[in-house]
Amino acid sequence: MGRTQLSATVLHAIFREKTFEASSDDAERTKRNLQKKYWALVIGCPRRAGGIISVPLGKVMVDNGKSDRITIMDDGRAQSAQCAVTEYRVIETSDKGFTWLELSPLTGRKHQLRVHWAEVLGTPILGDYRYGWQAHRNLNKQYLLEQKWGPLGFNMRNGSVSDRQQPPHLHLHCREMVLPNISQALQQHASDDTFSKVENIKLFAPLPPHMQRSWDHLNS
Repeated sequence: MGRTQLSATVLHAIFREKTFEASSDDAERTKRNLQKKYWALVIGCPRRAGGIISVPLGKVMVDNGKSDRITIMDDGRAQSAQCAVTEYRVIETSDKGFTWLELSPLTGRKHQLRVHWAEVLGTPILGDYRYGWQAHRNLNKQYLLEQKWGPLGFNMRNGSVSDRQQPPHLHLHCREMVLPNISQALQQHASDDTFSKVENIKLFAPLPPHMQRSWDHLNS
């Protein structure tokens, strides 16, 4: 997005903004230079229509050290633990057993949204086999027993999209992003204080085709 080396450097710094002290307080949130809102379709429904998830995450080695995985850290004081905070609200629920959510990460940890929903709320994001494998497996068994086509056009007996013979794509999408006008900030010798004085740029992205088809199906 940066058209010059300087603007690219400033943008890089904004995206890597430290968020260890993230808070759910509105005043604190408005101080952040970068704000993002995601849309996700999850399997199941959270118990509450909205709220804050604040659970530390960390990386652990699996498969005898051949790969790593992000997971919840029982000891938030462990060296590998990182504060991870997400705000969410329910957009729409479906009688087919799915829920549309708006997710606002107040921190930017690796796989934060995927782990929070799969391991904290127990409602993994559709298409997230890495962290929601068991939920997808149960869903597959359910539709196999009923001898029906799966929801959203998926043939759950084969675990594939009925028309393309492919598994469902991850249903997670960055819908909105708000960041400071870098051009104005650079003219004013960019600093954290300067960012608070310049206008914000709001970027909106339409749903990708596979999520739009899911939306249309669940809301028809």
